[in-house]
Amino acid sequence: MKKYIGTFLKLLLASFVISVALLFLLAFFLYKFRLSDDIVTAAIIIIYVISNFLAGFMAGKVAKQQKYLWGLGIGTAYFIVLCLVSFLVRQSFAGLGQDFLMTMFLCLGSGMLGGMVS
Repeated sequence: MKKYIGTFLKLLLASFVISVALLFLLAFFLYKFRLSDDIVTAAIIIIYVISNFLAGFMAGKVAKQQKYLWGLGIGTAYFIVLCLVSFLVRQSFAGLGQDFLMTMFLCLGSGMLGGMVS
């Protein structure tokens, strides 16, 4: 059990490392090319999907059974941490608003899909 929790936390950390790296790349492109708000919003959504998919894929490789549940778990944990960080920054859940459900389904779905594909 300890092995799985440690692996789960490492994979969650890996998903955030991937997200941060891709966000830095997006910031560079934003600086260089003055991207529009629509492109930045789409890129952030793609970053959520990529990082959760890869983490779910790695979780499925490690688990070897019930892979989709491990991917779903990674996606859920990622979304919860994302909400907590958002709350700490804004001191309110008001900023989550209408994108809350879409972000939740993207995180959970891409994590589960990564687990299923592995």
